[in-house]
Amino acid sequence: MINEASLREHLLYLLKGGGAHLGFDEAISKIPMNRIGQKAPGLPYTAWQLLEHLRIAQWDILEFSRDAKHVSPEWPDGYWPVEPGPKDPGMWISSAARFRKDLNQFQEMILDTTKDLFVKIPHGTGQTLLREALLIADHNAYHLGQIVLLRRILAETPDTKK
Repeated sequence: MINEASLREHLLYLLKGGGAHLGFDEAISKIPMNRIGQKAPGLPYTAWQLLEHLRIAQWDILEFSRDAKHVSPEWPDGYWPVEPGPKDPGMWISSAARFRKDLNQFQEMILDTTKDLFVKIPHGTGQTLLREALLIADHNAYHLGQIVLLRRILAETPDTKK
């Protein structure tokens, strides 16, 4: 029989960036604010676009997991901002804070022992809370890795906005 408490702890570890996964704050902490709306040569996105995509996708998974009336954004346009950067630095800070808040709320769902990790979500098409947790961890790890790559490339690219 599965040790459900242990599984929940492992999921939290994964969602927080444990093991080989990168934590959210570690990934975004070293991006200079004056570069968050700048594309690196050969890459189709900016740090802002990646952050917003992460926030929107995670929010969508959270809301889908807990609200049968939730309507997901249109794919793919509803998950990616058009603007390369935020209108002001406060938007970056706000987006990061919302990402953290949604991640914390999802982690609380994982810790809630009244929620069965293996039961299909009634309004879904086979998804379970376990599957959604793994999806968030996988999706976040993928795009946080892109943010780190972008950060490194931008660190070696002259700032054209000086």
